Amino acid sequence: MIVDTLENLKNYVSVNPLFADVIDFLSKNDLNSLEAGKHYIKDKDLFVNITTATGKTPDEATYETHNRMLDIQIPLSAPETYGYMPREGMPEAEYNDVKDVTKYPGLKGGSLIKCRPGEFAIFFPQDGHQPCIGEGEIHKAIFKVRV
Repeated sequence: MIVDTLENLKNYVSVNPLFADVIDFLSKNDLNSLEAGKHYIKDKDLFVNITTATGKTPDEATYETHNRMLDIQIPLSAPETYGYMPREGMPEAEYNDVKDVTKYPGLKGGSLIKCRPGEFAIFFPQDGHQPCIGEGEIHKAIFKVRV
């Protein structure tokens, strides 16, 4: 997991070659102006999903992991808190291959990390994450990047 400011995203290009395309997309697009839904950048290898979630408590939010994609999550309208737990400590759960997600309903614990607009969190396949913790509506961008 990585948490940092958007201005520093360029420092992580060596982590994944598609990060350069994310930076290019960010330089040419205002995330707040994009319509809700998926915007494909490099076919299914890189896209951004613009969505609005209703904030949840840590007890209500669900942990998840991904096998083929990493997430770059960017809150746009309000702070968003994420639960974090290393995947190696999480219980076995059913993987949805079509959606590339394993959900862990009812799983509690882990660390809480808060991101504000102008910041991002990167969650790799080894990172269990619990998005959408916060108050009110959270307008956000989720870049899905093939690992």
